[in-house]
Amino acid sequence: MAWTKRVFHVWSCCLADSRPIVMSIHYYEPAAGHGLPHNPFNAIVAPRPIGWVGTTSRDGTHNLAPYSFFNAFNYIPPIVGFCSVGDKDSLKNVRDVPEFSWNLATWDLRDQMNASSAGLDHGMSEFEAAGIAIEQARIIRPALVAASPVKFECKVTQIEQLKTASGDDVPSWLILGEVVGVHIDESLLEDGVYQTERARPIMRGGGPGDYFTITEDNKFFMGRPE
Repeated sequence: MAWTKRVFHVWSCCLADSRPIVMSIHYYEPAAGHGLPHNPFNAIVAPRPIGWVGTTSRDGTHNLAPYSFFNAFNYIPPIVGFCSVGDKDSLKNVRDVPEFSWNLATWDLRDQMNASSAGLDHGMSEFEAAGIAIEQARIIRPALVAASPVKFECKVTQIEQLKTASGDDVPSWLILGEVVGVHIDESLLEDGVYQTERARPIMRGGGPGDYFTITEDNKFFMGRPE
């Protein structure tokens, strides 16, 4: 596939010697195509935390699926959200039972997380198909992944269909939920402070199967300016 490179000279007054920064830039407008062998968007906005989301159908079937579009959106009250690209079972379930669980996907649970992404017929449980043990939540009806060291119990606050800049509907839905219960393996706490890297969370990259993890060696501290 042919693709076009364009060179831009970007000047920055922040350089001590006022030299230009020269970059060879591949520019594209998504509506016209990216012009590359693979769409780079997912690889650029990465690594992304994984939304390993549990939901429950109206008849009580427990669903589990990993979503690569997931993040935190508010601190107090804590609100998290995931995006369903297409009208998937998780979306159907939260419309009927407006609750979901989030389960931290870790290095040790990478195979189980991946197995839960298999396409199953509607009404089948990924927990059962992938042999993932269930933990009963304290507040919500959806199940938790028993082996996950951190779990959130969430109640849906909004379900919003995405739109283009021109106002056209996109077949993707953002599901936001308030975190009403938090479960943390105490081995991840040091003097009461949560140690992010200790759980070895895995995160989504680009391509069909690129993932990343973090360790203590990846951590650095940078304080805010006064």
